[in-house]
This record gives sequence, C-alpha cells and structure tokens, in this order.
Amino acid sequence: MLANKFKDTEIILASQSPRRQELLKGLDLDFKIKTRPVDEVYSDRLKGHEITDYLSILKASAFKNDLKENELLITSDTIVWFNDAPLEKPKSATHAREMLNSMSGDFHEVYTSVCFTTSQRQHVINDVTKVHFAPLSEEEIDYYVTNYKPFDKAGAYGVQDWLGYAAVTRLEGCYYNVMGLPLPKVYKFLKEF
Repeated sequence: MLANKFKDTEIILASQSPRRQELLKGLDLDFKIKTRPVDEVYSDRLKGHEITDYLSILKASAFKNDLKENELLITSDTIVWFNDAPLEKPKSATHAREMLNSMSGDFHEVYTSVCFTTSQRQHVINDVTKVHFAPLSEEEIDYYVTNYKPFDKAGAYGVQDWLGYAAVTRLEGCYYNVMGLPLPKVYKFLKEF
C-alpha cells in the first residue's frame, strides 16, 4: 500500500539497527540506508520520551541542508527507562549483567521516537511500552549475556530473542516499539503523510 504512495519519494533510513531495517521492510517500503556519526549526548534534565525525541532529531540534524525535495529521512532512537533513569546500550558484559539483574522481577518502560524529515518539514512521533520481567537467576542472566551478547541493545536485551521468550511475562503497549520501531504509529503517520 505505502510503496505506491511513495513511488516518487526516496526514503532514507538513518539506522544501522538490523531490527529497525527488518521492521521497516515489513511495511513493504523501499528505502536506502545512510548513516552519519552523531555524538548522542543529551541533558540529564530530559526524561523518557524527551530523550528519544531529542536524539532522533539530533540524528536528523546530521543530514541538514543535504535532503533533496523528493527525499524522506527517517531517524529513530530507543531507550529503556527504569527507576526514573535511562538504560542505554551496555558498555560491557558486566554492565549488561548489572542492568538485567536490576530489572529482574520488575517492570520497565521502553521509549522509541521516530523523526520524519524532508527538505520542508520535520515531525516526531513517539511511543512507550511497559515491559514486565520475571525474576531472573544469575545463571540465566549469565547464559543470556554470554550467548546473545546484547551490547547493541538498549537495556541489554532483545524482546525478540531468548530473554524475551524466557523472561517477558507481560507487555502493555506495542511489541514492535520494544524492538525499536512503533510500526502501527509509523504506518499511520506515513499513510497520512
């Protein structure tokens, strides 16, 4: 459906995340992948979706003045929000274990923002999903970190892999948002674009 609507538009996904690429492909859209380095630093006054909104806009700013009239740039950012603080990508295996241990038997929120930018305008959407974890043993956490190496994932886990199968007891909100792209909201925005 969307492919025909955007047949004269070149869509650029500025993300190296294989999960985001896979999810966007699921909407039957053709797109190119282009990324530019961005120093992802933000004020500690920002909370929840304010962080992901800011970072998705920041990622788009790396393309400022380079977009052609027929191009649509999509940038995105995801964080895990737990105990009133962001959990980003772990810096080491020890850090990943600490994150997972802290979230064990508790719930956290996953925020994702998506920024749509053209040469004329910019719009940001965001979503939040509450994720409930079962209690995890040290052995389970070690197994997961050792075998799945979740170092490129916010909060040190992927809902679509072993830990998601074994530990996520309940989701309140969009499953795809936890993977890194709130597809129903993205689809709705693109349909009305």
